[in-house]
Amino acid sequence: MRDKFMHIENCMTCNIRLVERGYVRFPCPECGEGIGRCVSCRKQGNPYVCPACGFGGP
Repeated sequence: MRDKFMHIENCMTCNIRLVERGYVRFPCPECGEGIGRCVSCRKQGNPYVCPACGFGGP
């Protein structure tokens, strides 16, 4: 089965393309909308905000 978040191409925080090894795509804990995070933003703990519901996280 194909990942339902495959359409996410850029990091939610810095907008860099998700091509470097270590990125993640996951559902928002609040609404289930897809979120993408690059390896740099994950390591630095940079905040993100879901565009659909406004949920934020590190």
